[in-house]
Amino acid sequence: MINSNPAPAKLHGRNKHLQGYDLKRLEKANPNLKAFTFVNDFGKETIDFADPKAVFELNKGLLKADYKLKFWEIAPNSLCPAIPGRADYMHYIADLLAQDNNGQIPYGKKISVLDIGTGSNLVYPIIGAQEYEWNFVGTDIDANSIHFAEVNIARNIWLKKKIQVRLQTDRSKIFSQIIQPNEKYSVVVCNPPFYKSREDNWKSSTKKFQTLNKNKDKATVQNFAGHPNELWCEGGEQAFISKMIYESKDFQQQLGWVTTLVASKEHLKPLIAILEYHKAARIEIIPMQQGQKISRILAWKWQ
Repeated sequence: MINSNPAPAKLHGRNKHLQGYDLKRLEKANPNLKAFTFVNDFGKETIDFADPKAVFELNKGLLKADYKLKFWEIAPNSLCPAIPGRADYMHYIADLLAQDNNGQIPYGKKISVLDIGTGSNLVYPIIGAQEYEWNFVGTDIDANSIHFAEVNIARNIWLKKKIQVRLQTDRSKIFSQIIQPNEKYSVVVCNPPFYKSREDNWKSSTKKFQTLNKNKDKATVQNFAGHPNELWCEGGEQAFISKMIYESKDFQQQLGWVTTLVASKEHLKPLIAILEYHKAARIEIIPMQQGQKISRILAWKWQ
């Protein structure tokens, strides 16, 4: 049986960012942000969301102000995710776990989370550890991202007991060589690479940049950056999640819920078909919305 709820009109009810950004407060947490704030034509203080440096400093301010970080840096040109949307994922995962816990959200180290493609930013582990005190293992195929992630952990003492990271040396695998024989995970989270190629990514980035930027002659800049492995893979999002489904079946004794973001609604039907064909015990589709952006979480359990 597939459970799916209607799309929410706004961020999750427990999201710290429901009321928008208090830039004055964020500037106190991250003074570097002040250089990128300005008052727009409507008399509201804001930033240029087409400027990757401004977006980075905004997210850094959010992590320092709301998630108790003392230090946060990411690898050059790596993905700088929007914190409110990433926080929503963690809150919906908490609700999902509550289904198997008599309706109560489980807190603490008894919940072990595997983050596939954690990147240098470590955003899911940081938010999940801070909000719910869960333990995380973050994986990535990029050694430089792992290095920066380890620096972020080392520079924030409270993260050391909550988060560890592992390098996936076999780029053709997702769970193999990462999940150890004695390990079990309550839930897997993932923000998969969406695009099929560099060209596919650049077409989308150009369209988005021109929407955000009034100067149409200005050269395209990705406001969120991103390494190749974070943005595209052969076959794109659908192929990556399909592989994730097949591999997760091999580790079903060690995995509880397996979840992933699905950016394209059109990808849901073929992915669900695979899960149903292989008799997944439970399938959930959890819609999310941040402003005009609508996405969803696909979740499944084999047992």
